[in-house]
Amino acid sequence: MAHARIEVTDTVGQRTVVMSKPEFTIGRRENNDLRLAGSEVSRDHAEIVHDGSNFVLRDRGSRYGSFVNGEQVSERILVHGDRIRLGRGGGADLVFLVGDMDTAAEPATATAIGDLRHVAALLEGLRALGSGRVLDDVLALVLDSAIEVSGAERGFIMLKGEEPKLEFKLARARGRITLPGRGFETSRKIPEEVFDTGKPRIEADLLDGDLANAHMGTVALGIRNVLCVPLGIVRYLDKAEGPAHDEERIGVLYLDSRERGSLQGSATRSALETLATEAAIAIENARLYRETIEKAKLDQEIRIAAEIQLALMPRKTHARAHFEAAATTLPCRSIGGDFFDYADLSNGAFSFALGDVAGKGPPAALMSALVQGILAAQTASPTGPAATISRVNEALFRRAIENRFVTVAYGQLAQDGRLLYCNAGHNPPLLVTKTQVKRLEAGGPILGLFEGLPFAEETVRLDPGDWVIVFSDGVSEALSAAGEEYGEQRIIDVVEGHKDDKPEALLDALLENVRTFTHGAPQSDDVTALVIRYRG
Repeated sequence: MAHARIEVTDTVGQRTVVMSKPEFTIGRRENNDLRLAGSEVSRDHAEIVHDGSNFVLRDRGSRYGSFVNGEQVSERILVHGDRIRLGRGGGADLVFLVGDMDTAAEPATATAIGDLRHVAALLEGLRALGSGRVLDDVLALVLDSAIEVSGAERGFIMLKGEEPKLEFKLARARGRITLPGRGFETSRKIPEEVFDTGKPRIEADLLDGDLANAHMGTVALGIRNVLCVPLGIVRYLDKAEGPAHDEERIGVLYLDSRERGSLQGSATRSALETLATEAAIAIENARLYRETIEKAKLDQEIRIAAEIQLALMPRKTHARAHFEAAATTLPCRSIGGDFFDYADLSNGAFSFALGDVAGKGPPAALMSALVQGILAAQTASPTGPAATISRVNEALFRRAIENRFVTVAYGQLAQDGRLLYCNAGHNPPLLVTKTQVKRLEAGGPILGLFEGLPFAEETVRLDPGDWVIVFSDGVSEALSAAGEEYGEQRIIDVVEGHKDDKPEALLDALLENVRTFTHGAPQSDDVTALVIRYRG
């Protein structure tokens, strides 16, 4: 086979590769004869086949195409001097040569290929770590690899924060030594400039010219040689006019040395730029992995909190000789701010409460548990509802929990049918009798905002078969897909249609009716209801 070779120019640098076999494969995959780095080089991009008389370039179904002398081709016979481009703009440039070889170039070629294999091995390690190790481990490997390839004395990585602003993450020195402290003794000027411009920065000697004045802090440490490259992620976009890509800079890789010119040379710079490209992917994968682990941990904690919250509430149904009751809550998130509770008092009465804490999620759930505990402690003795609610208000006010307040409907149902209640800013419960519907409104304002407020209470008489319906605004103010509010009348209609049912059946019918009404609309608030039927 004629002496065929390829001059390669890509992100690693320039080199010459000899074609030593009749089927010569090119691409990003490791088992290709010519392995290339580049954002537009496919894993198996192209091949050059020698059929005995001609060398033929064949595209292997690459994403961004193969070009010969500027023309996109799927197959083309090559001649000496043909310029091959893999990809449109982010790939690699090749020159096909055939004929006598310059033997003087062989040692340099062998060295370049050896360096490339060395870097490729490092990058394979980064790819393997990227999806399975924590961020600090990946950062340490990136720095150790960069220091080894470049010969630098020390280096650090800064990553973009939320603002966005560069935040120091890790510093390492030769010998895989982590440098102490959360800062790094050097000027931030070079890293911030590289991050802003996206262009690498190399300074051979900071003592030359005006550089010493601009970087006095770094020079004072004896640092003369600096190399800083951006860390960027290339994301591909599907557009009507064809594929395109966008680069997001996530940070910088900084290296320095006290030895003049120690970080110079195109091979070193190209190798580090390639390393930075792959390192950025590994770092981003590691960061996403850590966020996933943290989110999974948080989700687990939320699930446990939801189980605890449910355990704090009584069973769904409760009954004694003179009444039957059922209650439930459906938080709009994993945990919510609504609660219900009931207890049998020493005088034979049945006490019940339903509350709604302002807000949603974990803060509201914590406040809900606090109020429920305070209320349970106050109802241990059979004092009137107004006195009980007043003591709960004082306890909350003393704690001065900012921007947190609660509404509560609290009542006591005696065996003879007397219902004594106090409503602290809550949706008025409904007393549904055979002849009328009464809204139970007596009470006072919401709890926790003001000290020493008076609360009123009212006594109403229940007959056998009467219902008391207590609910949060997640029921009455539930919205349909068209934006219509559920309202109290629909609650009354459900009760009228299920007056002879058990409380649990009526409760299930009410919630099902709310679900049907709100079908197609997201649940925006906790849904809680408690129903009581007086037996007599």
